Amino acid sequence: MAKVSYKAEDIKILEGLDAVRLRPGMYIGTTGVKGLHHILWEIVDNAIDEAANGYANKIEVKLYKDGSASVEDNGRGIPTDIHSKAGVSGVEVVFTQLHAGGKFDSDNYNFSGGLHGVGASVTNALSEWLKVEVYKNTVYQMEFSSYLDEETGKVKSGVPKAPLKDTKVKTTKKGSFIRFLPDKRVFETVEFSVETILKRLKELAFLNKGLEIKFYDENTDFSRTYKFDGGIVDFVKYLNEGKSSLYGDPLYFSATRDNIAVEIAIQHTDAYTDSVCSYVNNIPTGEGGMHETGFRSGLTRSLNDYARERNILKEKDDNLLGDDFKEGLTAIISIKMQNVQFEGQTKTKLGNPEARPAVEGVTVSELSLLMKNKKLVKVFDTIINKALGAAKVRLAAKKAKEIARASKSIEVQNLVGKLAACSGRKAELNELFIVEGDSAGGSAKQARMRQYQAILPLRGKPLNVEKKKLDQILQNEEIRTIISALGTGIGSDFELDDLKYHKVIILSDADQDGAHIRAILLTFFFRYMRELINAGHVYIGMPPLYKVHKGSVEEYAYDEKELQEKIAKVGRGYSIQRYKGLGEMNPSQLWETTMNPQSRSLMQVTIEDAAEADKLITVLMGDEVGERKKYIFEHANFNKEDKFAKIKKV
Repeated sequence: MAKVSYKAEDIKILEGLDAVRLRPGMYIGTTGVKGLHHILWEIVDNAIDEAANGYANKIEVKLYKDGSASVEDNGRGIPTDIHSKAGVSGVEVVFTQLHAGGKFDSDNYNFSGGLHGVGASVTNALSEWLKVEVYKNTVYQMEFSSYLDEETGKVKSGVPKAPLKDTKVKTTKKGSFIRFLPDKRVFETVEFSVETILKRLKELAFLNKGLEIKFYDENTDFSRTYKFDGGIVDFVKYLNEGKSSLYGDPLYFSATRDNIAVEIAIQHTDAYTDSVCSYVNNIPTGEGGMHETGFRSGLTRSLNDYARERNILKEKDDNLLGDDFKEGLTAIISIKMQNVQFEGQTKTKLGNPEARPAVEGVTVSELSLLMKNKKLVKVFDTIINKALGAAKVRLAAKKAKEIARASKSIEVQNLVGKLAACSGRKAELNELFIVEGDSAGGSAKQARMRQYQAILPLRGKPLNVEKKKLDQILQNEEIRTIISALGTGIGSDFELDDLKYHKVIILSDADQDGAHIRAILLTFFFRYMRELINAGHVYIGMPPLYKVHKGSVEEYAYDEKELQEKIAKVGRGYSIQRYKGLGEMNPSQLWETTMNPQSRSLMQVTIEDAAEADKLITVLMGDEVGERKKYIFEHANFNKEDKFAKIKKV
């Protein structure tokens, strides 16, 4: 347990705040909408750390009409005493010194999501103003602002208006309140997404059992409260809504080993793929890592031992594989540890080698205890029987998988008359367009730059893999063709290094059928080639919806707002063509608008929240019609401008 006292001397200072305004991307990744939410998460994470270490049980996040946001917790409160080295209050140190915080010392926080200590100061540096209140018997207040220095012509960031003030106003409250206004001079947009905030707050409430998180939007008078007394058990139940579970409540276990706290909940469904979501100190690890590896090996070993003890697996039988046990598995792995090391394409993969034996050991020992519970015998028998069925499918699919990966003759047979390959041999330069329909495919083949652009036309809708077993998936000609073209294999055999094209671009019509094809392909990539998405290789091509022309002048518009801009640009006497499909474009138009890297627009597909993405795919692509209707009625607004994803030039 971290020490209860928390003073200014506990704050370690590593460097100043000079460079944040100059290069914000170094600290928040981007100045787009993701970066905007990043500065909110930094403050939220500080509050969550108070809760995760046992000092707070309530957090409130608010959005205001002036565009500002606030976060309040009932934790210990930011230190208000004077820091001996800095000569100012702990509050001022936290908000003005980069790499200053109480999280570099394990005496203050056993575990922390705010690993780098830059959060509060970076949020301050990138805000027009920031206000702090700390509640410790009395109310302390401090304000900061960013303003243009007329002498230097540069913005001074996060400057204190005055030292921390003790208002002498008595209070029974405890904790900290931070309100800030993102600086529109820094960010491309300063409009927070309520949907994005709610998803993250709900996830944090699941991961911190019993923590109450409130949200309120002053703009719409909308409020929401999250509190899950079941913690990650409730998380698994939420993810499995819309699926048929094979047994009652999820299995849950937790323990601490080698100073790593491990908490895991699992439940099997009748699905054919797995949904494993992992977290380290409340941070999503979408690319997995050592903790996931430890869990999977521990689960496989434990269940094989159980199957042999129960004589379900005979002496002559081979052990079941991890792939067999993961079919239909939904699991939440949440660990808390010190000195976290992230790696991978998006820095969301846990690299600490010590996490693997710790999680594996906890999984084996705790599952062993559960297996001795007579009430759970049927549960574990059900899990083994599910795995036995998966093993049969695996063996049946083995030949089909070999065909899909396979020899050159088979690959050529799969692709003959379909794939128009590019001549370039550098995968990092090559692009594969997966195009809806032979007509559009023909135009794309004529329009492309043959050296580095390959075209794969789809002659029909690919299979919806959400509803099929692996052997059925590999019998689908369109799916097999895609696998062969990419060269990576699928599932557990996936090899990212074998990818032949570093841009995989889905190009379909801007209509209902085109949207369905995109959804089917994205479901396939998510379920069986997720690393392709994690590594940033999957894109959606954005063909224009309109052509505005007058005489020899032609302008293209990609949405209704841009259409009005193009009409104004062309002037009176214009004509409008509404493109219903890619096939309506001739090769030169398709090249100019959709394929030319100098003028096209692509939307990169990313996974911001793997758990929520998994849930959404289950709802939209699964068998539960009721869940799908419910989602559509709650979320669809066909009169509203689409803000689902940001289109960028790539």
